[in-house]
Amino acid sequence: QVQLVESGGGLVQPGGSLRLSCEASGRIANIASMGWYRQTPENRRELVASISSYGVPVYAESVEGRFTISRDNAKNTVYLQMNSLRPEDTAVYYCRYSADTTYWGQGIQVTVSS
Repeated sequence: QVQLVESGGGLVQPGGSLRLSCEASGRIANIASMGWYRQTPENRRELVASISSYGVPVYAESVEGRFTISRDNAKNTVYLQMNSLRPEDTAVYYCRYSADTTYWGQGIQVTVSS
């Protein structure tokens, strides 16, 4: 089992920044991708950004250039730096850890509003 603990969400004005963190613990694999997804108003969970064990990132087109994903393998932690936030970025964000099994965090609210 892998446990994921997310932090860093909250309320921010449009144009502001937030940094999300997700720490994994438990049966950590040598090779695992980690990433962030968010729940859409249509109740779909869409990719925001992911990063491989080797540090190769993938971004959704809607966040490219505004968000940066990174990871610290020594701390089993993935970060999502979110800049130039927009109201449409408002969502519950979920951390995902994927090795031979996929695990999800409980979700953290990000609200972008004036």
